[in-house]
Amino acid sequence: MKILNLFFTLSFILSLTISAQTDISEDFEMPTPNLPWFADDSFIDTHQANPLQNTDNNSGYVLIYQDIGGQFANIGFDYTPTFDLSNTHEFSLKIYVPSTSITGNSPNQISLKLQNGNLAAPWSTQTEIIKPIVLDQWQTITFDFNTDNYINLDPNSPPPSQRIDLNRLLLQVNGEDNSNQVTAYIDDFSFTSNDGGNPGEPVFNEIVWQDEFNYTGPVDDTKWFHQTQLPNGNSWFNGEIQHYTNRIENAEVSNGTLKIKAKAETFTDQGVTKNYTSARLNSKFAFTYGRVEIRAKLPTGVGTWPALWTLGQNIDEDGGYWDNQGFDTTPWPATGELDIMEHWGDNQDYVSSAIHTPSSFGGTVNTGGQNVNNASTQFHLYTMKWTPDFIRFSVDGVTHYTYNPAVKDDSTWPFDLPQYILFNVAILPNIESNFTESSLEIDFIRIYQEENLSVDDQEIANTIKLYPNPVNHTLNIQSQTPVKQYYIYNTLGNLIAEEDLKNNNINVSQLSKGFYIIKLVDQNQNIHTQKFIKQ
Repeated sequence: MKILNLFFTLSFILSLTISAQTDISEDFEMPTPNLPWFADDSFIDTHQANPLQNTDNNSGYVLIYQDIGGQFANIGFDYTPTFDLSNTHEFSLKIYVPSTSITGNSPNQISLKLQNGNLAAPWSTQTEIIKPIVLDQWQTITFDFNTDNYINLDPNSPPPSQRIDLNRLLLQVNGEDNSNQVTAYIDDFSFTSNDGGNPGEPVFNEIVWQDEFNYTGPVDDTKWFHQTQLPNGNSWFNGEIQHYTNRIENAEVSNGTLKIKAKAETFTDQGVTKNYTSARLNSKFAFTYGRVEIRAKLPTGVGTWPALWTLGQNIDEDGGYWDNQGFDTTPWPATGELDIMEHWGDNQDYVSSAIHTPSSFGGTVNTGGQNVNNASTQFHLYTMKWTPDFIRFSVDGVTHYTYNPAVKDDSTWPFDLPQYILFNVAILPNIESNFTESSLEIDFIRIYQEENLSVDDQEIANTIKLYPNPVNHTLNIQSQTPVKQYYIYNTLGNLIAEEDLKNNNINVSQLSKGFYIIKLVDQNQNIHTQKFIKQ
């Protein structure tokens, strides 16, 4: 979601309008920091008394970072969605390193590293800027990946300004791969980015729907529907030879991931016997425009065909969730289809994306793909950005196809109406004879749309009101339909509180001052999103 300075005044907040500016700031004055700082092979305290309070830095509290000899010691935080470096931007911080804290002969420097935290080896594609520091005094250091010299650990990585996968920031003092010790004090960290380099291009920065699969058992039936009805007489389309079932044997959530398992087994359903089973899930959420992120690991085996994709909510396909809800007005491909990821087991490390419209469908010409190493042994981030003007597909931040037809009409662009998500693993007739089972494993799906940052907090359909707002201690909820659960997010999109709602109020006294998003789930499973300010 759009990042705001977390300590602006109330009068400014109430007059807030959407701008092209993205700001993150951290001054460490509060016991609980705004950012989710962590330490790796080091010690960190985000609320330490300033040991050198002077005109260069008169703050009362700062962050202390102690490298006590860790080989790759660093501190950092993860950031949602990603750092936008495509336009004017700057990272800034104050740092003080006492000379008495240093051992060894490492260079006096600070490194700011950006990584893709979704990779199994996040450092493998990192980009880094190194700046010298002066000991025994507070100083301000800035980092700009457009103007400063940067180092790509992988020389094949694109320039940082072209990447959309950088979601982890690390700070490292006096180098790495050593056992030297150093203590650093850090204050007034900030990141400022001008998102206005592409006028008119939407910034999808608020999570509107997600499943983190942090439960155990069948899929959440408030979010997912098992599509099992054979739509083409006694079979599925495209020559697929499996039954899709609603059994936990074919779709199960465990250990933080969803497993859609294709199996070789004899199974009879709807009077038809087949030799393979799998699962096909429809989301009970449909949306128009946004960014979809799916972190997934793919199955293996010639004849397997996993897909992460969308169809128009209006599709006329008997047995589909939205068809059952009465939205079935339009045949395929006039509904449009967006294939975020398709993978064929006979081309193991190649994934592709495709667009199906009346102008080109089936063996569509509107397709592109890329090689993805370890597609079936490591998780990768599959992303689609869908705007009113173009649709872009990428893997781990690397774009492989953009659809932007010169003429947008019903034939080329049926993409101004809602689409819904599908996950499935199909089995094709060329399946290997020794195939037994293999799974499509999904860590999460997150859908982002543009955030309306008006803080008027008008009632949603006149059904829900929050008060007082701003709030110090107790946030009350007034609703015509009983609210059952709540989820509170900070402005980085991080979930910081979730619980069943009791007595229509929430104790927020432990939250730091700032701006928060609250999602309320009523007894009908409707989701309402509002904003509140903690004073």
